[in-house]
Amino acid sequence: MKRVLLAMSGGVDSSFTATLLQKEGFEVVGVYFKFHPHEEYHEKNIQNIKQVAKLLGIEYHIEDRMQEFQERVYKPFVDGYIAGLTPNPCALCNRVMKFTELIAFADKLGIEHVATGHYAITDGQFIYEGVDKTKDQSYFLFNLKREFLPRIIFPLGKRFKEDVKKEALQIPLLRSIAEQKESSEICFVQNSYIDVLKEHTQVDMPGVVVNKRGKVIGEHKGYMHYTIGKRKGFRVHGAHEPHYVVDMIPQKNIIVVGKKEELAKKRIVLRGLNMFIEKKEFDCFIKVRYRTHKVPCHVKIDENVALVELEEAVYGVAKGQAGVFYEGEKVLGGGWIV
Repeated sequence: MKRVLLAMSGGVDSSFTATLLQKEGFEVVGVYFKFHPHEEYHEKNIQNIKQVAKLLGIEYHIEDRMQEFQERVYKPFVDGYIAGLTPNPCALCNRVMKFTELIAFADKLGIEHVATGHYAITDGQFIYEGVDKTKDQSYFLFNLKREFLPRIIFPLGKRFKEDVKKEALQIPLLRSIAEQKESSEICFVQNSYIDVLKEHTQVDMPGVVVNKRGKVIGEHKGYMHYTIGKRKGFRVHGAHEPHYVVDMIPQKNIIVVGKKEELAKKRIVLRGLNMFIEKKEFDCFIKVRYRTHKVPCHVKIDENVALVELEEAVYGVAKGQAGVFYEGEKVLGGGWIV
């Protein structure tokens, strides 16, 4: 019987994935990685995993990777906001933590394949969007190492979340897990990213709001409270129409605001590329945030930097977010917006 190492989170997606893999004839081995020190969060998840493992008769492991997560994901997240960026910790984590640790642990156990509860598809060469476009997570997976893809299985890629939940509710051992509230997208952020930053730095620092010409036109409560495109939480004197954050000058604690048209971008630069194709110039589509639509573009790559010319303007492009290239549903690669 083929063995597969499944990343278990304690939630309905990975628990249901365990049942699917068993049906496909795999011997499932589960692993839960502790990435952050929120013990209550772990306790609840581990209790769920123990319940699923017992009822399915599968072996499971609990692995502490808090120190590695702190260095590779958590610290860059905090440092990113301090530098005026809008970090994307999930896309970073998938490369430097989740799948790296999953593959390494599989190697330790002598297991070839790994699986997760992501809503995405892979054929071993490329990643594709999952069929459920409302839950598709391919955007967060653009950064995976190419050599990992032949070993990865995404059993939920061809399923709809609604159906997964319905089917899980019909399985007695999964019912209580399926009824639980879904966890937040960023595992270590319990309420707001601001609460995380407050543990490490001063975020409440009143400063000035300026327009693109540098003229002072209002006040704000500290630049880390804002991300590109935000339109609330600052004051603009005598404004009769909405103003949006269009830029930040973190070293001076200044936010730059403008009207909606000033948010528009038709050219983007990406660094730190991770590509699944070899071409250096091509036409494709790009997604600049998880919850945005894809936009047609022309890409030129030189020295691991991509210059992206967009066919239509996009709004709210934030430094530190991922820009992901698509050809239809296929992920071609991507990088980090600078």
